[in-house]
Amino acid sequence: MKKYSFRLQPVLNLKEKALEDKRLEMAKVIKLLNDYQSELQALEETYLSYKNTAVELSESEEVINITELASYNSYMIELEQKIKDKKVTIENTRKVLKIKQDEVNEAYKDVKVLEKLKETQSKKFYDAIYKKEAEEVDDIVTARYKLQEV
Repeated sequence: MKKYSFRLQPVLNLKEKALEDKRLEMAKVIKLLNDYQSELQALEETYLSYKNTAVELSESEEVINITELASYNSYMIELEQKIKDKKVTIENTRKVLKIKQDEVNEAYKDVKVLEKLKETQSKKFYDAIYKKEAEEVDDIVTARYKLQEV
């Protein structure tokens, strides 16, 4: 029996490769986003630690070192700015991730359309072959029956 060959197989292969490339790009963005979120969490923990230390220093009954409190305060202001910057970076990365997800979805749809077309054409091809084989069997049976009548 003849084997089915999909005419658009090279196009399907290219679409599948493009889908895989888009998935890899999206995975890189996800990893980057996770890294940024870890960095943000570390910054926030550092900020809270310094804030607690500053509060303890100010509430302590010992002599307050204004210079030390001022340095804590300036470092905390710097950390606040870093936290804000990191949140902006995370938000921008989320926007990029959304774009990458949309690209993956489009590439996936392209592949699915071609796979569905391949499946439909393959079914039609094999249905035609089975129909032809059935007709040949009918012809053989009819010919044998006619030969037996004679």
